[in-house]
Amino acid sequence: MTERQKDRPWLMRTYAGHSTAQASNELYRRNLAKGQTGLSVAFDLPTQTGYDPDHILARGEVGRVGVPVAHLGDMRRLFQDIPLEQMNTSMTINATAMWLLALYQVVAEEQGADITRLQGTTQNDIVKEYLSRGTHVFPPGPSLRLTTDMIAYTVSHIPKWNPINICSYHLQEAGATPVQEIAYAMSTAIAVLDAVRDSGQVPPERMGDVVARISFFVNAGVRFIEEMCKMRAFGRIWDKVTRERYGIEDPKQRRFRYGVQVNSLGLTEAQPENNVQRIVLEMLAVTLSKDARARAVQLPAWNEALGLPRPWDQQWSLRIQQVLAYESDLLEYDDIFEGSKVIEAKVDRLVADALAEIDRIQEMGGAMAAVESGYLKSQLVAAHAERRARIESGEEKIVGVNVFEGTEPNPLTADLDTAIQTVDPAVEARVVEALRNWRDTRYQPPFNHPRPCKALERLKEAAKGTENLMEATLECARAGVTTGEWAAALREVFGEYRAPTGVSSAPVAVPAEAGSALADVRARVEATARELGVGKLRFLVGKPGLDGHSNGAEQIAVRARDAGFEVVYQGIRLTPEQIVDAALAEDVHAVGLSILSGSHARLVPDVLERLRVAGATDIPVIAGGIIPSGDAEQLRTAGVAAVFTPKDFDITGIIGRIVDEIRKANKLDPLEVPA
Repeated sequence: MTERQKDRPWLMRTYAGHSTAQASNELYRRNLAKGQTGLSVAFDLPTQTGYDPDHILARGEVGRVGVPVAHLGDMRRLFQDIPLEQMNTSMTINATAMWLLALYQVVAEEQGADITRLQGTTQNDIVKEYLSRGTHVFPPGPSLRLTTDMIAYTVSHIPKWNPINICSYHLQEAGATPVQEIAYAMSTAIAVLDAVRDSGQVPPERMGDVVARISFFVNAGVRFIEEMCKMRAFGRIWDKVTRERYGIEDPKQRRFRYGVQVNSLGLTEAQPENNVQRIVLEMLAVTLSKDARARAVQLPAWNEALGLPRPWDQQWSLRIQQVLAYESDLLEYDDIFEGSKVIEAKVDRLVADALAEIDRIQEMGGAMAAVESGYLKSQLVAAHAERRARIESGEEKIVGVNVFEGTEPNPLTADLDTAIQTVDPAVEARVVEALRNWRDTRYQPPFNHPRPCKALERLKEAAKGTENLMEATLECARAGVTTGEWAAALREVFGEYRAPTGVSSAPVAVPAEAGSALADVRARVEATARELGVGKLRFLVGKPGLDGHSNGAEQIAVRARDAGFEVVYQGIRLTPEQIVDAALAEDVHAVGLSILSGSHARLVPDVLERLRVAGATDIPVIAGGIIPSGDAEQLRTAGVAAVFTPKDFDITGIIGRIVDEIRKANKLDPLEVPA
């Protein structure tokens, strides 16, 4: 019997970047030496949202969740001694994707690379930013234009580059069911391909080249059979859409190409060692089936619910992939699910339901219209609320969280301060100083950049017209323009956009039936309002800084509303000053701050201090997010009334605690809690 040749493994990546370009460069070179086969760049939030490190909104965010790239010099340092012509680089960047690709291209040119050989991906999916991740900048129309221009440019100039990675990953993080994940991602793809076709920048005979460069980035949860079926359904629908809607005849061009980061939403702070087996199961969902296997895989680390993973944690995740690819026999077989009645039935159901939802979105005018109307966001908030309710009721079991909670002491987290990577708070000041030095010296040797004002004026002129914006953006990159300057020029022309929050239209997920926990909290809310002589208790939910992951804040806001609070929630990206101004103007009884990016140590005390200066110390401040226990203690010492982290899954219980803190702050007697 002749053995069939083993398949090549998928690209193995680690999503990485932190502190500075220099520190991230060292990390990348170490990871490549360990056998990683592609780079996946994490940018910090100011870079993702088009702000320089010294902007007021960047405070506390610089270098936290990724690497700061403020100009060409940072990009040079990031990829120093890494030959870009030989690399496959994925960049998780969306609103500012055109800018980062321009910087990457210029650095490659400086290295002497043939840019037609550059391989990699810019995520560049703005729709899911409006819905779940919150790093959008411009309104939907101009954002779609930036994407269209990038696709048209890369097809002609960087033909091996994937200019867009349509990203359903964050939709699942925001609560999407498998059907919603498929339907919303495909609707985004249709919106993008229609825009490219209708722009006239790509001749009809080259649309196959465009389709061939569209890739997807998906999420795989722990229900790994369902997730594997989802991937088969994705492939089937993509083949149908590209053939029937765009007339693509070549099956190679119609192939569904996707990378995956497995689910971080399901990783738990409680008993975090269980996350290792969750990650393995999720990886199997996207590798077991040959016909639906990912082209690139990156795995989170076991401790991501606790904070920033260390290099060793990321190495562990890389080794998980390597053991499967090189030690197991997985790559020796054809598709092991072919002919399975169970799998076929599940795939057929997912395909039918997803196509029906795609049709519904098309009837609304497509993905962009469904974003602007708030339909997509409210559907996600509702789906997420239903999932949270299932966890709280115990219907959906999570080991170590709501079942099997007893545990031995965990040696992995015995010293929490060393179980995660910490970013030196002094990094921000160093990055800001380096940026100011760049601005002062970019015209001088050795850089000798031309004055950036001309390049920025040209960019604005191009934005006011209809020409492709990539050439003007490349000119800005070569002129030493900063990330904030490039984005500010486009903000001037395009304006900014605040996406719908989906909170007001979300249905009730947990009914307040007599005797239920929510009914009890409702009664306490009403009693407290009566005692304070107000019609309703008012609760402000705030997202300070640039962290756009709003799922937790939205769920708290929805449950507080259902418990009888009047909720003030203005969405993401607010300064501490704006939050305090809103708290005073709305005369609220409590402020809840949600931060997942690690900037809590800087931003929460700022809110407390501003309330103190305003004489509003009777307004309790509650903090929530990925907050290490040492930081939580410091926040409580600073005056925060309560701190909640991902292990606190009982949202109704959290709302009850907020009522208690309002009573304490207003010197009301504690309410008797029914047995």
